[in-house]
Amino acid sequence: MNTETSAEKIAKILRTDKDNILAVENVLTETVGHNSVLDKIVEENEKIMGEKLELLEMKLKEGVGAYDKPLGAWVYGALLDKIKKDDQILSEILNYPVCITPERCQTLFSTAYKTCGCEKGFFLKIEKAKEFLTNTPPKNIVKSLGYKNIESLLEKEDIFEIYSALRFMEDGDWLNNVFFKQYENLTPDDFEEREIKGIALSDKWKGVAEKFLKKKYHNISHLKELGVIFILPAVLGIPGETLRTLALILHYFHEIDFYSKIFKKFAKENESFANKLVSSLRGDVLDKRFEEKTLGKKWMIVQQYLAKHDENDWRLFEPHVNPEAIHWRKAEEDIGKLGKSFGNVDLSFWADLDFVGDYFPTESGIDVLVSFNLVDTAMSLVKKKEMIKYLYHHQEALWNKIFAGFLGEEKMEEMIIQNFEKGFIEL
Repeated sequence: MNTETSAEKIAKILRTDKDNILAVENVLTETVGHNSVLDKIVEENEKIMGEKLELLEMKLKEGVGAYDKPLGAWVYGALLDKIKKDDQILSEILNYPVCITPERCQTLFSTAYKTCGCEKGFFLKIEKAKEFLTNTPPKNIVKSLGYKNIESLLEKEDIFEIYSALRFMEDGDWLNNVFFKQYENLTPDDFEEREIKGIALSDKWKGVAEKFLKKKYHNISHLKELGVIFILPAVLGIPGETLRTLALILHYFHEIDFYSKIFKKFAKENESFANKLVSSLRGDVLDKRFEEKTLGKKWMIVQQYLAKHDENDWRLFEPHVNPEAIHWRKAEEDIGKLGKSFGNVDLSFWADLDFVGDYFPTESGIDVLVSFNLVDTAMSLVKKKEMIKYLYHHQEALWNKIFAGFLGEEKMEEMIIQNFEKGFIEL
């Protein structure tokens, strides 16, 4: 019989101490007044997994006090197959939007924009962006495109394309220590309201962008302060490319929308505006442990995926919320709703799976964690040949799920925004 408690189960998935989870539950129960949130999360997780496994034709067999699970490899393989099939469906309904030209990339941008429902944002004025380039000309870009000076470059080239190209054409030290130093003097008056913009860079950038593509697992990035998402037109030739690309674009729409709200908050307060702005763009995260007596009372705001760089970063095992996981949840919900826009197409399988996952046995009897999260599955599919499995999107979403289980999704996002510059939420 399985006697594992909900706290033990969640702690195992999060690779943290059971006592940490129990402390969190006690503090939040005292603060908010809900009971049995951990039990409800575990029950919801098992219910959703059961439904999805039935759809994948792996029906769970009721056991004595528990259930017999299929092998982890079967579940993992079935999820990869599902994402490949759904990618094919999505490609067909979007008329195979292979992003090899700026025009063909626009199909994905327009689909994402209609789906996400994002409104206007608060971004750096175009005039100020041009001023920064004039003050510190990007020499590699000017030379590579054959211009004599920055004035002629600005006269002929799109400002959003120039700023996008800064990320992959200019030296990182110059970019961070010279160009971006100018941001330290920004004021709220340097920002304005306008729509989020999606652009596909023209062919002139293809050659110089090759190094960027090799470093990234995708050809998309974004500029929070300018409200821009950009694509480097390319055929990556990776499995699940359409679904993954659209999900990433949707994620960036929601991320830019989120940071726009933060920029507005900083502007309204108008105190240390530039310092707060620069810190948010850097993705600063607290690196000092809280006192043990505050466990569960203080939740770090971790505005990046720390596990991408160090899967054993101590902050991953302490109570925290992650806005990145919020953006991905919204993108997954958008994907789930997308089919309704195209009649009888159903992509709802991937909705509400951000926090879902569990340990499944291997043939040798060792339990392995399988994430049902869309982006973990998509990334695992890309790296399947290298036998790399992704789990950290699921784990970060589970931390959010615990916090939101007590306070709600909207309240969690509101509290993150209100406490963003402080770096933690205190209950």
